[in-house]
Amino acid sequence: MNVIGGILAGGRGRRMEGIDKPLAILAGKPLISRVISRLMPQTGDVILNANSEPGRFDRFGLDVIADRIDGFRGPLAGVHALMAAAAERGASHLLSAPADTPFLPNDLLARLTGSDNTPGVVKIASSNGRRQPVVALWPVELAESLGAHLTKTEDLSMAAYLRQVESSETEFPVINGLDPFFNINTPGDLEQAERQIAACPDSSIV
Repeated sequence: MNVIGGILAGGRGRRMEGIDKPLAILAGKPLISRVISRLMPQTGDVILNANSEPGRFDRFGLDVIADRIDGFRGPLAGVHALMAAAAERGASHLLSAPADTPFLPNDLLARLTGSDNTPGVVKIASSNGRRQPVVALWPVELAESLGAHLTKTEDLSMAAYLRQVESSETEFPVINGLDPFFNINTPGDLEQAERQIAACPDSSIV
C-alpha cells in the first residue's frame, strides 16, 4: 500500500468571521500546519486541495491541487481532485483530512489500514459513535467513479456517494475529553481548542 496524505482546504469558511480558516492560529501555529505535522509522518508525502489563492500556502511547501470538477461541488470534489493527483503520483490510496482538524491521531493510518484488508474499500474514521467521512482512507481507483458521480448528481453529500461503494469504519477513542476529529468552524471553536490544549496533560495528543 502506497499512501499519500491529502488535506482539504477548499471550503469557504463562512462562519469564521473573515478569518482564513486553514491559516487561523491555534496555540501559536496555523491550523493547517498542525494537520500537516500529523499526516506527514504517517504518509511521507502530503498534498493540498484549495481553490483560491494557492500562493497563501507557499510557506508549507506542498503541491496545491484545485478541484477538477467545474463549480464549487463541496468536499467530495476536493477528495476527487486529491485522489486523481495521488494516482498520478503512483499512490494506491489517499488518506484525507480537513485542514480544520488539529488533533488527528498519530496512529490514524495504522488503525485504518488494520481494520479491513478488502481491496476497494473506503475506510472511514469515527469517534463518539459518529462517522467522520472526510477523514478516510480512499483507494485511488475510485477517482473515476467519484468524478462521474459528481458530474451527474445534485446530492453532493459524502453519504450519498458512500452508499454506492463498500466502506468500513474504525472507532477512535476520545482521550481526556478530546475528540480526535474535533473540527474548527467558528471563532468559538478555535477558543475551545485553545482551552483543550491548555488543559490537556498529554502533549502527544495535542
